[in-house]
Amino acid sequence: MGRVVCTLCGVPYPDEGVPYRCPQCGGVYDYDSPPPFSPHNLRHDLPGLWRYWSTLALPSTAEVLWLGEGNTPLVPLPFAGNKVYLKLESLNPSGSYKDRGSAVLVSWLLARGVKEAVEDSSGNAGASFAAYAARAGLRAVVYVPESASGPKRLQIERYGATLVRVPGPRSAAAQAVLEAVQQGAVYASHAYLPFGLPGIATIAYEVWEQLGGQAPGTVIAPVGHGGLLLGIVRGFQSLRQSGVISQPTYFVGVQAAACAPVVSAFQNRRGGHELTVEERPTLAEGVRVRQPVRLEALLREITPDCGTFVAIEEPEIEQAFITLAHQGVYVEPTSALVWAALERLHVKLPEPIVLVITGSGLKYGA
Repeated sequence: MGRVVCTLCGVPYPDEGVPYRCPQCGGVYDYDSPPPFSPHNLRHDLPGLWRYWSTLALPSTAEVLWLGEGNTPLVPLPFAGNKVYLKLESLNPSGSYKDRGSAVLVSWLLARGVKEAVEDSSGNAGASFAAYAARAGLRAVVYVPESASGPKRLQIERYGATLVRVPGPRSAAAQAVLEAVQQGAVYASHAYLPFGLPGIATIAYEVWEQLGGQAPGTVIAPVGHGGLLLGIVRGFQSLRQSGVISQPTYFVGVQAAACAPVVSAFQNRRGGHELTVEERPTLAEGVRVRQPVRLEALLREITPDCGTFVAIEEPEIEQAFITLAHQGVYVEPTSALVWAALERLHVKLPEPIVLVITGSGLKYGA
C-alpha cells in the first residue's frame, strides 16, 4: 500500500491528528504510489465500491459506510460513429461522484476519532460530505459560495449539516473555511486530504469490469481541484501494474473557459504557483476553482503524449447540457463539459470513449 507523504518535503502523514497540509513546510499530502489492485482480492461480501477494500488504504478496523455508492451504470450513447459510453456517477446516493471519495474519507475520519469537521464546496462535495457525516454521526459544517445552486444548499441542510453561505466567488468560501480551521476545526477537505482518492479510483476498476476486462481508449472528465481525474488515472495505473490491462488510456480533462487554470498550466507547462487565472461566473460551477490543489500532480501524470486539457465556452456548455437532456440524460452543467469536449475532439480520440457524468441535473437550479 502506498504511503501518504508531503509532496514537498517527503515527510509521512502523522499517525495522529488531521492536518490538511504538512505542518513542517505547508506542502500538500498525496499517496506516493497508485493503489494496489488484484482481481483475486475483491471482497464479494462487501457492497458497492467497498468490494475493492484492499485498494482503499483504510485501517482494518475502519467502518464500511455504504449508502449505495458505486456500481454506477456504464450506458452506451454513440456519437458520430464513435463508440461512446456515459459513466453515470450522477446516480450515486447524493447525486454525484463525490460520494466515492466521501464514503472513504469519512470512514478514515471516524477511525481517527473525529467527531465534527468543516468542509468547503461549490455544492456537490458539501452535500456528499453532509450525507456521509450524517451516516457516521459526525457533526458537519459546510461553507459554500452564495452562488451555489439552491437544490445543493437545501440538500446540505436536510442532511443535518450547518450551512454557511459566503458572499463572493468560490475562492471566498475556501478562505472562510480556513479561518475556522485556524481556530481549531478539523478540515475534512475533499481537495486537500488525499484519503478519498482511492475511492475515486474505483471508477476505473468498474469501467474495466463493465467493458469486459478492457481498458477504455479515452476517458473524459471535468476538472476542478483535479481529484476526480487524478483518482481515475491512478486507478488505471493500478490495473496496468497488476497486469490485467496492457493498453494505455488517453485522458481528457475539461474546464470552463471562465476559470481554466489547469488548461493554462498544461498549455504552458507551468506549476500552480506561477498561475494568474480569472474566476469568472460559469454554468459549470463545480469546476470554478482558481487554485486547484491537485494541479501539480495532474501535470506529472498527464503529459501531452497521454492526454490533454480543454476549456469550454459558456454557449458550448449550455448547448451540451441541452443536447444530453434531449437524449434522456439530465445532468448538471458541469457534467455537460464532457459532451462539449467530445464534440470538439471525437475525430482523434481512441475508442471506446468513456464520459464521466459527475452530477445529476436534479441538483441544478436557483
